Amino acid sequence: EMLRGLVLCALLAVVVNSIDIAGVKTTYEIITPGSGAKVTKGATVTVHATGTVKETNKKFWSTKDAGQKPFTYQAGVGKVITGWDQGCLGMALGEVRKLDIPADEGYGKRGFPAWGIPPDGGLLFEIEVLKIDGKEL
Repeated sequence: EMLRGLVLCALLAVVVNSIDIAGVKTTYEIITPGSGAKVTKGATVTVHATGTVKETNKKFWSTKDAGQKPFTYQAGVGKVITGWDQGCLGMALGEVRKLDIPADEGYGKRGFPAWGIPPDGGLLFEIEVLKIDGKEL
């Protein structure tokens, strides 16, 4: 009986970790909470990002690699893949989030062969918000 209770608690903990986003299939997990300003639609956001292919666990891009620099984009207006665009809304300065992006909200049926992303490849991104509209921690 106690074991069943523990298993149930463990299952609930796993379910609670992954947060759903209304209207999309992408989910996220908060690794490190942030504070202050939040990412809103239309904001100019600068982030550190590391992307891996879900199926192969192969890293295809990281702003933290030698010769790379943080990535800046306009949030919530379709300038980046859907899963990223929707998955970063509401992030606070300094927050680190892990996004789990299904293929149809990433690079879809074509994938992105140049980056080693296969057709219908799911993506995992770890994103850290460095700046929002010029504000930083």
